[in-house]
Amino acid sequence: MSSKPENQNKTDHIDHEALYEDADYWHVNTGEETIHAKRMPGRFRTLKWWSASIWLIFFLGPYLRWDGHQAILFDIANRKFHIFDITILPQDVWLLAVVMLFFAMLLGAVTSVAGRVFCGYFCFQTVWTDIFTLLEEKLEGSPAQRARLDKAPWNARKIRIKVIKHFLWILIGLLTGISFTLWFADAYQMWESYLTLTAPLVAWVTVATFTVFTYIFAGFMREQVCLWLCPYCRIQGVMYDCETILPTYDVKRGEPRGKLKKNTDPQGRELGDCIDCKLCVAVCPTGVDIRHGQQEGCITCGLCLDACDSIMDKIHRPRGLISYISLDEINGKPKLKLFQRPRVLGFLAILVVSVAGMLWGVTHLGSLELSVIHERQPLYVIQSDGSIQNKYELKVLNKTDKPMDVDLTVTGTPYTPTIHGATMPWKVAPGDVGAFTVFLRIPGSEFKQERTTVVFTVSDVEDENVKAVYESMFFGPGH
Repeated sequence: MSSKPENQNKTDHIDHEALYEDADYWHVNTGEETIHAKRMPGRFRTLKWWSASIWLIFFLGPYLRWDGHQAILFDIANRKFHIFDITILPQDVWLLAVVMLFFAMLLGAVTSVAGRVFCGYFCFQTVWTDIFTLLEEKLEGSPAQRARLDKAPWNARKIRIKVIKHFLWILIGLLTGISFTLWFADAYQMWESYLTLTAPLVAWVTVATFTVFTYIFAGFMREQVCLWLCPYCRIQGVMYDCETILPTYDVKRGEPRGKLKKNTDPQGRELGDCIDCKLCVAVCPTGVDIRHGQQEGCITCGLCLDACDSIMDKIHRPRGLISYISLDEINGKPKLKLFQRPRVLGFLAILVVSVAGMLWGVTHLGSLELSVIHERQPLYVIQSDGSIQNKYELKVLNKTDKPMDVDLTVTGTPYTPTIHGATMPWKVAPGDVGAFTVFLRIPGSEFKQERTTVVFTVSDVEDENVKAVYESMFFGPGH
């Protein structure tokens, strides 16, 4: 005899129904269907175009010239980064870490305040997909027409449209790859090498890689990249708090939803303001139904707000059925100012420190850098005339893009050392390190202690203000 209670089968049935209902409620498109999002005008659509235009810098930036050379050039081969008048060498790579810290904290601060607006407005995947789908709409028509064309049998018209579309997609991918490589070599010389088929292999591989992945990601995978490949989707998702403003559906005002009957006054009906037109779902690039609450696919682009506001205007109801609002505001709590939110303040504090670090680093790069290594074996040598000699290896880095002649002076000691070794001035190639061996000698009759400080200063012969200083030690036997 079974030991199960009499209502066990009924309970199991209810649990399974709830499970299936929940799974359907949080449905995420895993790629089994193509999302053809509807385009419509609105303030957030306009904002998306303005924010996407920032990527014009990616395409046009390499052609900007400055003082006879490319304004911004990441010269990996020669290990130099040129940013207008600033040249950054590998020795200053710490600046890159500060820049990365700045953008990481900026992402955190913005996400804490307004959710995944980076994904919705600035992410290259979002922007390129938007461009690809715009071309698709121009060639194939509305979302319904595109869906029908996809299912239609192949004929001359369909082949012509598809060939043109995919050609334009590949062309954009190709331009993306070429534009990327132009940041790492002179843009005009690179174009010449591409057109004459003399570009290096690494350039061709880079262009091919960008072309293929741009074509696949923006043309086919689209929102799947955001859902399954991009780590920032998860990272930003855990940065929300109760004060983060997000696209939110006003359940109290919208429910119970229902179709609006013809010739019916929407203000007098018993149903909520949502007429279940599903336009908010139709415009969503990831296929999210915002009426079911915040979901993984929501990239905070605000297009659902444009869609819903347009419907509210048509049925003469107030806008804002879907709006940017925080969880605390939904629950009736007062909205906090930014300075009242510890998390945001923490991000802003680190942002200020990183900006200060970048400014200090850029203003203190200098044109020369000096390092001095004291010979340890032996620490000193007593010469036949009784003078004490120390040996040093000096490395002089010329951070400019011009050759430099430098002189050496030694100060910081009460004694009078004489300099022996390499003939001065020393010639240092642009962006290169010059290594020189120097011997300092102090008369033994003067030197009465075991060690003393010495300060090495190298300076440009033509401009004494261009200099670098390094403090070291001079050793002797002591008395």
